[in-house]
Amino acid sequence: MEYRRLGRSGAVVSAQALGTMTFGAEADEETSGEILTTFVEGGGTFVDTADVYSAGVSEEIIGRWLASHPTEANQVVLATKGRFPMGDGPNDIGLSRRHLRTALDASLSRLGVEHIDLYQMHAWDALTPIDETLRFLDDAVTAGKISYYGFSNYLGWQLTKAVAVASASGFTAPVTLQPQYNLLVRDIEHEIVPAALDAGIGLLPWSPLAGGWLSGKYERDVAPTGATRLGQNPQRGMEAWEARNAREQTWRVIDTVKDIANARSASASQVALAWLGAQPAVTSVILGARTVEQLTDNMAAVELDLSADELTRLSDASAPDMDDYPYGTAGIQQRNRPVTGGR
Repeated sequence: MEYRRLGRSGAVVSAQALGTMTFGAEADEETSGEILTTFVEGGGTFVDTADVYSAGVSEEIIGRWLASHPTEANQVVLATKGRFPMGDGPNDIGLSRRHLRTALDASLSRLGVEHIDLYQMHAWDALTPIDETLRFLDDAVTAGKISYYGFSNYLGWQLTKAVAVASASGFTAPVTLQPQYNLLVRDIEHEIVPAALDAGIGLLPWSPLAGGWLSGKYERDVAPTGATRLGQNPQRGMEAWEARNAREQTWRVIDTVKDIANARSASASQVALAWLGAQPAVTSVILGARTVEQLTDNMAAVELDLSADELTRLSDASAPDMDDYPYGTAGIQQRNRPVTGGR
């Protein structure tokens, strides 16, 4: 396993994180425990969850595993999130001091720990002043309830604003951002990746296999059935499946991934994960396995060192559309115009 710094912090985490959204839902407690044990025995140290995963059950399962594996637990860097509703009250949602205090204490209780290594804001809250949220997080660090904090699903300007306000106010700085990022979803490279690089924020990509598309399990124009997330719940996300299936680029990317996988005697998943782990600002790629077999295959991606040519082929096949202003040729020309008094 490879290890990297957690953003600009001094903490070190495995280059792959274990995502636990499946715990208590698609993976029962026994399977979840086996997944945790396999991950840690393979050198993984970074475990990511959220209070809303299976309505708190994911945190509870992790908490019981930590309690029964004290030696392994000592090596785990534990991350969770707060923001979304865990009750029906008007203050049971958002990033207010009121809600975060309750949410953090509840997560600590479910996890059975005295502090959380990385506490993440699960999404932007337009109603709560950002300084209120950041003050709470700074206080939580001072109180020893959390070591670091980060964000999830923030836009570039939201991340930059949070970093600037924290700096101007003398608050502890954020260290990470969790965005969706993979070979089929690269739009974050327009603004979010540059913002993260500028601030020294480490990216923790979720859905690195694009919901299974990059594992090679789907075929063109063949609706998923059987042992796939969409196949087991065909009403969920089928419109999105149809849209992605209709895009020629989807299959160009998948074909490129498969070609490289065959040439390297690797799985398609390993190729897609290896490409993502090599991208700028990426600290740790979040693996969302439902079975031990899936996890074992995905973890082997850290041993796959893609060549410069292979990385280029994957990047070219998956390049996001940047033709329109301000990102395309017209935008580049505008930004590069000499400043001589006129704009």
